[in-house]
Amino acid sequence: MKQKVISTMLLLSMGATLLAGCGTTAGKGTEGGAGASNAAEGKVINIYSWNDEFRTRVEAVYPEVKETSKDGTITYLKDGTEIHWIVNPNQDGVYQQKLDEALSKQADASADDKIDLFLSETDYVFKYTDKDADVAMPLKDLGIDCDKEFADQYDFTRKTASDSDGVQRGSTWQCCPGLLVYRRDIAKDVFGTDDPEAIGEKTKDWDTLKATAAELKAKGYYTFSSYADTFRLYGNSISKSWVTPSDSQDTTVDVDSKVMDWINDSKQWLDAGYFDKTVKGQWNDDWNKAMGSKSKVFAFLLPAWGIDFTLKPNWDGKEGEWGVTNPPQEYNWGGSYIHAATGTDNTKHAKEIILALTANKDNLLKISEKYSDFTNTKSGMQEVAKDDTFASDFLGGQNPFTYFSPVAENIKIAPLSAYDQGCVELIQNAFSDYFQGQVDYDKAKSNFETAIKERYPEIQEVNWAE
Repeated sequence: MKQKVISTMLLLSMGATLLAGCGTTAGKGTEGGAGASNAAEGKVINIYSWNDEFRTRVEAVYPEVKETSKDGTITYLKDGTEIHWIVNPNQDGVYQQKLDEALSKQADASADDKIDLFLSETDYVFKYTDKDADVAMPLKDLGIDCDKEFADQYDFTRKTASDSDGVQRGSTWQCCPGLLVYRRDIAKDVFGTDDPEAIGEKTKDWDTLKATAAELKAKGYYTFSSYADTFRLYGNSISKSWVTPSDSQDTTVDVDSKVMDWINDSKQWLDAGYFDKTVKGQWNDDWNKAMGSKSKVFAFLLPAWGIDFTLKPNWDGKEGEWGVTNPPQEYNWGGSYIHAATGTDNTKHAKEIILALTANKDNLLKISEKYSDFTNTKSGMQEVAKDDTFASDFLGGQNPFTYFSPVAENIKIAPLSAYDQGCVELIQNAFSDYFQGQVDYDKAKSNFETAIKERYPEIQEVNWAE
């Protein structure tokens, strides 16, 4: 099955050139790749992203940075080159729409208008690493020896950034293992202790956590804010991708048994009062309020960025009232991947930025220290897990890396497809109505089938696991 999620126009404009991957014999280079390495570098580096996170990391560790404009739109490098930051929100697919539109014009764009680097997320990275789309260059074509430069990265991040032939077409500075983040004051009230090891014993698996949820309810607390909070753990455990690529024109969505488990368990937990019925999903005002001091929600399931970008800004109580411990199962949530766009006229800078951000251990440790990111260096994260200087005041003096590191080492990434983001969003939307009693089970299934076919017209069928 050709990549249908990116428009036909984009595919035609970019071509379908198959290039050799990292660690293999190089094939014929594309424009801006190894075959164009002798061309003069452009003076404008266009980088597409959805917020200022990547910009701040580049500013922190890329040694060529001179200064950034006050409005954050242009970063000036020491050699006179300008990085232009094109930022569009991730919500409602806006970022991808704008990126896809620009990529469709890449072949004919003037040098200063070409996309040079762009970001993707784990939920839709496969859409851009797809070999048929050929919008993200094989890193080999930048002159990067992936097996050498990325030997210290977590293996699953390299796999996630590779196409179906194992050709690596992106790299990330992040590894995003998730933990259970809990309210210390609620833990003391219910369990008589806020010790992370003791709390970890009460959250170590789903059966144990369900018994713990009953204890919390008896004291007037919710375990989690919403059924959406638990989805990532189930979704990380699927055995088969949502859509399996094939040469057939018929595209089928397979709803894995683990997703069905999430549906069944979520209904039971909501009916039992373990979730707050007023919180209908994530990334909304009710979810944000559930992180405040007046909330009765005990815990959230979050990666490092979730604590820094989401929990901390919404917490209005005193510092030190949160802690971290083991989740009921290992999981990963997110990860931003850096790609060099096919056709870039800034291969030298692209290579330097990717290596500075994702292959330099000292830089990655600097990012971890400054931003509390769990970064993509196995040896580095093992070191900081034992380093008390990485303790967090927000987490009551606890070093979260002590808990993040073993989770990261055991993550097995779920099989990916180009349709993941849409499937994940729409399955949750459809069954939220079922959980809330607005539609019955069969109607929720029907609503998902309708919604997924509207988003992706090429989808012909939805198979539901028993």
